Amino acid sequence: MRNISKEEIKEKVKELCILSAYRLPRDVETALRGALKDEKSALGKEVLEHIVKNFEIAASENVPMCQDTGITVVFVEMGRDVSLDGSLEDAINEGVREGYREGYLRKSVCNPITRKNTGDNTPAVIHVRITEGDRVKIAVAPKGAGSENMSRLRMLKPSDGIPGVKDFVVETVKEAGGNPCPPVVVGVGIGGNFEEAALLAKKALFRPLGKENPEEEVASVERELLERINRLGIGPMGFGGVTTALAVHIETLPCHIASLPVAVNIQCHADRHMEAVI
Repeated sequence: MRNISKEEIKEKVKELCILSAYRLPRDVETALRGALKDEKSALGKEVLEHIVKNFEIAASENVPMCQDTGITVVFVEMGRDVSLDGSLEDAINEGVREGYREGYLRKSVCNPITRKNTGDNTPAVIHVRITEGDRVKIAVAPKGAGSENMSRLRMLKPSDGIPGVKDFVVETVKEAGGNPCPPVVVGVGIGGNFEEAALLAKKALFRPLGKENPEEEVASVERELLERINRLGIGPMGFGGVTTALAVHIETLPCHIASLPVAVNIQCHADRHMEAVI
């Protein structure tokens, strides 16, 4: 059994909150630079130039790349051979609290009824999975509302099949238009049940861009959807062009024979997430 302190968890979450607000993952940077090179629209190319310049300034000056520093989503893989000297949830929320204060990040979390701000961007949205081993893996994503608000879930009929799934995903991105600040990353969850489909879609956003689903039948759907979405002509920030999405990531789980849950979770071009292992 390996002992890990609440303090270690808190400090790592704090660090990840700040880093993810300031710096894009390398795969996202590469994808955006590639989009700038390939974009056909003059206006779309100009927009992408500004996007690239923006994340370069954010990284070099240690400032948030977007004024919407999001609601903090945290995925934790906790090894069963880890002993923690206190509450994991409390440690994570304290890390978020300190990270948003010390990183000068906008606090955007409020009571859904009164709309009163909690003042420290807590509580975080926390998902925990028990794994083998004596390590703790923490992945943090500040999820902005502009893209989150464009996400959808639909309980399709099994008879709708994969064609129905594809049409729903494309329809969701088309209706979103420029609202989620494209070029976007599209996370899709297929199967499970109502809540599991949404969680799958969120988890799909953490996959490195360019890494396809390991199942070829799923990967082929990802490729087709990316092509269809980029033919919509929405383009960077909705100004037109061939780059509406950088990637489509699909995760699946078996579902009930009478249902076909599908969730689409859209991520803006500021695809901010960081992870670490303790």
